[in-house]
Amino acid sequence: MEETEQLEKREKERREFLGWLASALAGGAAAVAAGTVLPEAKAATEDAAKTNPPDIPNYDWTEHRWAFGVDAEKCIGCLRCVEACKLENDVPRNAHQFRTWVERYVYLKGDEHARIDSQQDPVNIAASGSEERFRFADRYRDETVEKAFFVPKLCNQCTHPACVQVCPVGATYKTADGVILIDHDYCIGCRYCVQACPYGARLFNDEAGVSDKCTWCYHRITKGLQPACVEVCPVGARIFGDLNDKQSDISRFIRDNRVDVLRPETGNAPNVFYVGIDKEVI
Repeated sequence: MEETEQLEKREKERREFLGWLASALAGGAAAVAAGTVLPEAKAATEDAAKTNPPDIPNYDWTEHRWAFGVDAEKCIGCLRCVEACKLENDVPRNAHQFRTWVERYVYLKGDEHARIDSQQDPVNIAASGSEERFRFADRYRDETVEKAFFVPKLCNQCTHPACVQVCPVGATYKTADGVILIDHDYCIGCRYCVQACPYGARLFNDEAGVSDKCTWCYHRITKGLQPACVEVCPVGARIFGDLNDKQSDISRFIRDNRVDVLRPETGNAPNVFYVGIDKEVI
């Protein structure tokens, strides 16, 4: 009985959100799309973060501050991380929708700028032989390569996330431990968050009709496990941990290396820290 009442209450709250949304869109859709935060949307987001902590036994999200590291000098472009993420998080099994992906940057002799491709490139899809398997084609075997490296990408779980600001129903919210989550029961598929993300880290799940993205495997890290992509990386190119623990892998990674973040000029303050990238990485 209690469970039924909770479900009814949740549905009532959802209808109230949607009712507010209808009026908000009528008077301010352009402002939201442009990144202007409507007061009602900001309040909804703040309420979600305060009143909807994850229902996970023995986990207190106020005790942690999660962060992620990527060592591009180690990454070999094997794409095991991509496949593990698809399996772990039930991401559509195609070559176009990803929670995490890997880009290849190649400088050929005489080039001023890098040539960039990822597992979504048609040549790479053809080389894999299946949209459910991923690999990089050996397209440069007859070229003189002066420099090349791989760059894993994923949601940056920003300190000041643009996606949270533009969500008109509070479905996207920032947790107390720093991870940005999406409540798919509230998401209405408006895709404002997809457009707002400066890193292209969000996807739209057409089958479910909702936005989706990397959550650093929140269901795993809150149980003391590593994100799936970190666990399967054979060379240790992905690093994850709690910044509140000064001896954690991520704390040592940041302390021992000169790290960069992607697009710092946006003001989003990413929490994915990179080693081994150059100015061409976007």
